[in-house]
Order: sequence, then C-alpha cells, then structure tokens
Amino acid sequence: MNKYKPLIMICAMVVVLLGLNPSSVQAGITFDKTLYGTTFDDAISQVTDLLSEKGFHLVATIDVQKTMKETIDKEMHPYTILQVSSPRHAFQALSLENKVGSILVYINIVVQETAHSQVEVSTIDPVSLVHAVQNPQFADVAQEIRQLIREVINGL
Repeated sequence: MNKYKPLIMICAMVVVLLGLNPSSVQAGITFDKTLYGTTFDDAISQVTDLLSEKGFHLVATIDVQKTMKETIDKEMHPYTILQVSSPRHAFQALSLENKVGSILVYINIVVQETAHSQVEVSTIDPVSLVHAVQNPQFADVAQEIRQLIREVINGL
C-alpha cells in the first residue's frame, strides 16, 4: 500500500470541499491559474484590477526578470511579483499576533510567462502559512484572505 495514499485522499477532499479546481492547486499550498490568449502585461493589469475590487492594495511590483539581469546579468522569462495587502485583514492579523506580521500582512502574487507565451498566476495559500501560530482567530483571518484570493484567481 502506498504510504501517501491517506494524505492524497485528504488533500483531494480538501480541494473538493473548498470548491477548487484540482488543476489549480499544486501540492495543496498554492493557487495557480494559466491564462491563455492573454499577454503578460494584460495579465498583470487583470490581476491588479481584481485584487483592487477585493480590497487589496498594491504595495510593490517586483520585476524579477529585470532584477536578475541588472544584478547578476542573467536572462529569464518575464516574472513579476505583485505584493499586495488587505489593510483590514492586516490590521486584524497584527492585532492578534504582532510578531508574525510577515505572514498575512503582505501577500505575494506571481505573474510569469511560461512556455508557448502562456501566462501563469500563482500564490501561496495563506492558510498554509499560519499553522505555526496557535491562535484560532489568526487562522480565521487567513481563511478570509484565502477566500478573497481564491475569488481573484478564479475570476481570471
């Protein structure tokens, strides 16, 4: 018997219970979506607009491709990190656990060009980041952020 079978079954049940598309979840900790027929710049614009509609504010745009070229003279595919924050959720998280602000205060959304000029949008599930914090209210904030992020990814 495969020793991972119970874990795989649990992950599959979680995917179904959360209403996620199984192809959009990688190893249970990320939300991913591949966009077809969309340019890289249009994808960034779409993601930014949807995040704004859900109450997220764009804090930083990190052009990883440019940074790699400028700092270590290496070429890579278009890859941008959109660092966003939901001020309401950030305030709640910091009020509950001010020592772990890096977990829920900022969410990183990756937009990258893949093979065949497709664009992939991905982010880490915020719930997967809070297991070390033993505070149910903190986990509730992560659940709320998860729902909003899932709506953004599914809205693309």
